[in-house]
Amino acid sequence: MQNYSLLDLAPVTEDETPAEALHNAADLARHAEAQGYHRYWLAEHHNMPGIASAATAVVIGHVAQATSTIRVGSGGIMLPNHAPLVVAEQFGTLDALHPGRIDLGLGRAPGTDGATAHALRRYHQSADAFPQDVVELIGYLDDEDGRAPVRAVPGMGSRLPVWILGSSTFGAQLAAYLGLPYAFASHFAPQMLEQAITAYREGFRPSARLDKPHFMMAAGIFAGESDDEGEYLRSSQIQAFARLRTGNPGRLPRPVRDVAAHVPAPALAGAQAALSVSATGGKDKVRRELREMVERYRPDELMLTSMIFDPEARKRSVSIGAEILSDMKTPVPA
Repeated sequence: MQNYSLLDLAPVTEDETPAEALHNAADLARHAEAQGYHRYWLAEHHNMPGIASAATAVVIGHVAQATSTIRVGSGGIMLPNHAPLVVAEQFGTLDALHPGRIDLGLGRAPGTDGATAHALRRYHQSADAFPQDVVELIGYLDDEDGRAPVRAVPGMGSRLPVWILGSSTFGAQLAAYLGLPYAFASHFAPQMLEQAITAYREGFRPSARLDKPHFMMAAGIFAGESDDEGEYLRSSQIQAFARLRTGNPGRLPRPVRDVAAHVPAPALAGAQAALSVSATGGKDKVRRELREMVERYRPDELMLTSMIFDPEARKRSVSIGAEILSDMKTPVPA
């Protein structure tokens, strides 16, 4: 594992406004930068009361302005919602303002429900054009001489880093075919993690952008002073995920001591399975679980996410993760 990074959804808790959530996102990014995290990514979701990063490019600019060295990017932009040219212009602008620090991760899902996808002026069928849209977008970013009839300004010639995101073998195969880095959403959809890793690594074709596979996996972290506290902190996301899966999304709820008393058994089982790729507990247990994760899957990078209700507890969890993972880093090959 060469680097450790952080994924943030800018969670809006039951006690917060979206404005406060965005303030906390910038504060967490500064904290992550000080703790040695390599990247800080935000994700595009729509019609979600508990997530403040819908205008992802805008929030990336907010976070990049609040930090100075950490890479900031999207994990990801849901490309079916956007014209590739618009994304190239937005991220080209971010790169012009914060050169050498912007990442562009691309996903195939709409990041929302069907009605909202329609309100975004795009349609589910556009997901079928995802490979072509990725190629078109990269073409705008790699246009060195500006002779194309349509140019992204800013963005043209930036060769901005582009990642493919996924939770199945489709994204893995596309990233391998195009010779791009790949990030897997194992923090909420771990079912096909091993198959995707194999498909990506075995199918990878070197490209002008990348000469060998670069795989990043995401994992939850809920680190506290004790194992019981870690489970307590994690209960907020368990509740939120269960509510989402049962059609009742809302703001990130307060943690509870006995989550089984607040979530019906079938929903609880589903949430625990979906969120199973995580490290939860006190420092020793979290260290053991992170080490097992890295040894089993051998990611080039591990991206943590910490959906914790209290912003200060979230920062402590991130700090514990950095302390553990800084000891597990390996030198980047020359």
